[in-house]
Amino acid sequence: MLEGTQEPRMLTIEDYLAMLRRQRWTILIPAFICWGLVWAVGLLLPSTYEAVGVVQIQQQQVSPKLVPPNTLEAAQAQFEQVQAQILNPVSLQAIIDRDHLYPRHGGLVGLFEPSDPIKQMQKDIKVDAPVAGTGAQATLTYFRISYTASNPGLAQSVDRELMNLFMDQNNTSQLQASQTTTSFLENQVNDAQIELNKQEAAVKKFKADHVGELPDQVQSNMQILSGLQQQLENNEHALNSAREQRLYLESVIQQYQSAQADASGDSAVTPSSLDKQLKGLEMQLAQERSQYTDNYPDVVALKDQIAKTKELKKQVEDEIAARRASDKGDDSSSTASVGDVQNGTPTPMMQIESQLKSNQLQMQSLETAQKGIKAQIGLYQTRLNAAPQVEQQLSEISRGYTEASSNYDTLRQRWQDSRLSQNFPQSQPGLYSISSPASFPGVPSGPNRLLISLGGLAAGIVIGLGLAALFEFTDVRIRKEADLQGVVSARVLVGIPKMSTPAENRRRSMLRWVERGAVLVMLVLLVAGNIYAFYRG
Repeated sequence: MLEGTQEPRMLTIEDYLAMLRRQRWTILIPAFICWGLVWAVGLLLPSTYEAVGVVQIQQQQVSPKLVPPNTLEAAQAQFEQVQAQILNPVSLQAIIDRDHLYPRHGGLVGLFEPSDPIKQMQKDIKVDAPVAGTGAQATLTYFRISYTASNPGLAQSVDRELMNLFMDQNNTSQLQASQTTTSFLENQVNDAQIELNKQEAAVKKFKADHVGELPDQVQSNMQILSGLQQQLENNEHALNSAREQRLYLESVIQQYQSAQADASGDSAVTPSSLDKQLKGLEMQLAQERSQYTDNYPDVVALKDQIAKTKELKKQVEDEIAARRASDKGDDSSSTASVGDVQNGTPTPMMQIESQLKSNQLQMQSLETAQKGIKAQIGLYQTRLNAAPQVEQQLSEISRGYTEASSNYDTLRQRWQDSRLSQNFPQSQPGLYSISSPASFPGVPSGPNRLLISLGGLAAGIVIGLGLAALFEFTDVRIRKEADLQGVVSARVLVGIPKMSTPAENRRRSMLRWVERGAVLVMLVLLVAGNIYAFYRG
């Protein structure tokens, strides 16, 4: 009795090879049939031809320092613009109508035609643009435009039209872009000019409203203020000297009046007193000269006072001499004095009173001048005090003017560069020229029949392997001793060898030769078919 079953054993490489030998026709026949069907379909597919043209992107011929370009585009953006221009539906529709592309057919053929000719043509057009470099340094030097059609002449003709259409559209777009840029910059310059004039008028008005308080006038205001302070100091000295002279003249008049009231008739203004005054004035003059020049107001006033005192001394001496020479009494002296006045000869008293009046007028003039100087000093001090605030306000106003001026200069320079660039088309980047015209495709570009054939063969082998695996794992048989050992635990004691008759051996040998011949025929057909597919394209 069987004591029990054992676990199924693991398959080895020999087992898999045995499976392949058993299922060889299950694999070969589906593979050959699938290959044949796919190969036949590949031969029935229509050939396509691809015409290719190359457009060269010219670099700017004039130095950008001399003529800056109007348009600066990155390589990727430039390629996208090129692609959009070539695949423009409006332009493609014009070519389709002109060359009668993608005609509509009836029947079963019409079912396989594209519903939208523009989309089909966009698929048939290929734009290839290799970009050199990366990032900001990336450049586009050339690109290829290709078109695929069922006829080589048609492919070349349409590709040539695409290239010419692109060249025309590009030149037009470049000119329009340059003109648009120039017009835009011109409008910006005009707006900047208006803003600049507005800021300039504001600065002029502010300067006109704050004359004398501007920052660039601070130094001159300080110099003028220093001069006014010096004038005020000189005026104070002159006014003090005039006051001293007034006191002196008033004292002389008082002495003279007291002398006339004296019965003795001797004048209190004696030459000796005048000599003392002269010495005092000369000493004061010498002291002033040690500090100031002869043109200093105090020195001039002292000189004038000394001259008048000397003249007064001379008159007093003459009067005393005249009195002593006369024998007449006081009455006759008074009569003589009155006569002298009547005859037009001024007395010393009249001269001193005249000097006193002149002194008073001088003091009034000095006091008036002093008030004017103080008023001017106050004005310039006010200007100096207001200078920091005015400077801050002017800085704020000038900042707007500076920005407007800088903006105007920048925009004007760009506008001039744009006009210059517009007048020199060779300075524009991205100018295109046809480097290689549309080629005539002598060899079909598709479909790749060899690849289709090999694909059919691979698909057939996969199908065959799948069927072989299905048949092998669903057919449970005991084929050798190892298979039995994996099923039951009992050991095999005796094996019965396979016995065949001579007829069976001959039939088996013949079958092997037939199989070998069939395999050879399939290999020959596979090789020949793939070679034919390779030469058909």
